[in-house]
Amino acid sequence: MILASDLSRAALRRQLRQARRALSPLQQRQAARALRRQLAQHPLFRRARHIALYLPSDGEIDPRPLLREAQKRGKATYLPVLERWPHSGMRFQRVRTGEKMLRNRFRIAEPVVCRARQRAPWALDLILLPLVGFDSYGGRLGMGGGFYDRCLAYRNMRKNWHKPTLLGVAHEGQRVDRLPLASWDVRLTGVVTDKAWYV
Repeated sequence: MILASDLSRAALRRQLRQARRALSPLQQRQAARALRRQLAQHPLFRRARHIALYLPSDGEIDPRPLLREAQKRGKATYLPVLERWPHSGMRFQRVRTGEKMLRNRFRIAEPVVCRARQRAPWALDLILLPLVGFDSYGGRLGMGGGFYDRCLAYRNMRKNWHKPTLLGVAHEGQRVDRLPLASWDVRLTGVVTDKAWYV
């Protein structure tokens, strides 16, 4: 586990990104399979009807086996789509097997924008969030763009919102002792890694 107090957020982000990018393709495949085993039979995943995931980049743990599992079970699956520059919003759009993807401004694949297939975050049951680092207290360090925090900001304004369940997914090596959180950071319900659950 990394001691976050020894590093600035920028230095911590650099170190954690470098560590996850250093994982071999075999290690990444094994981690993705282990993540699927950790989550696929869990009640949070089994009960959820509307699940948002992401497509991996920059060494992120790969949730695509879970995406395929959810689609196989007939669940509605969603991926994030970014608003066009200079806007900084993000929405969740329903995707189906074999759908065509385009690269966004960060070179991350996302579905072709179709507002009719988008769903508000509070109408989802479960969101699996990518992250750079996490702690055992619901803290999440993202890539620094703030897209998820802005999209889910309503959670900080109204404490009685219970949907969706926010689960970070990560490699075990992305865990730190304690993250310093900013006022706009949205806390996670928990984190699932290829090795363990942190709720």
